[in-house]
Amino acid sequence: MLEINSYNSTILHDISFSLKENENLIILGENGAGKSTLAKVLSHLIENESVKLFGENINTISDFKRAQLINYIPPKLSIFDEYITLYEFLELSTIEEVNPVKIEEIITLLKLEKLKNRYCKAFSSGEKQLLLLASSMMHNAKITIFDELTANLDITRLKEVYDIFNSKRLQQKIVITHNLDLAHALKFKVMFLKEGRVEFFGEHDTFFSNENLKKYYDDTILKLDKHLVVNL
Repeated sequence: MLEINSYNSTILHDISFSLKENENLIILGENGAGKSTLAKVLSHLIENESVKLFGENINTISDFKRAQLINYIPPKLSIFDEYITLYEFLELSTIEEVNPVKIEEIITLLKLEKLKNRYCKAFSSGEKQLLLLASSMMHNAKITIFDELTANLDITRLKEVYDIFNSKRLQQKIVITHNLDLAHALKFKVMFLKEGRVEFFGEHDTFFSNENLKKYYDDTILKLDKHLVVNL
């Protein structure tokens, strides 16, 4: 369970909501709405006393236990060792004992065999996004927050990410995205942020009504026959 009560900062204003255990969430909003800031608050990368994880205040939980409970996946991969390989990166991504069988399984699942022994620094932007996904699966926290994971992925890879998000391979998921097709297909609970405030927090079908799409996207998006289209 994840809960935040009355969090305020220069960017976020009176943020309060809760998620039940294993309840997944999509976070939507314009650039600058505060989505990434909220993710960092929820994962305690921005220290606070407003978040509770599974009944415990996040600022009283040990670093190791917090790592078991919540994991933030940033929008871009940062590598400080230019000679670390994909396989070595995944070894370092686990918070338990290294499991070579699991590493090989994830590499195969994401079709990364050709990159296995290559230096991560040399990867394309899309390959780096897949490495972040692989890392999150190795870590496998109770809650994983993905901040624009699908940026720079081609359509085939996007479908693979959707399949993983829609499976039980990860536990509870919070997905920040601008990709409305992905958000609509996943059918997770939805939050819409605007200028640091929660404008909508509720069920998938309610948010993706034409009335709300018009309200939140200024009549630029329509739902036709269960598909989203740009209203040109």
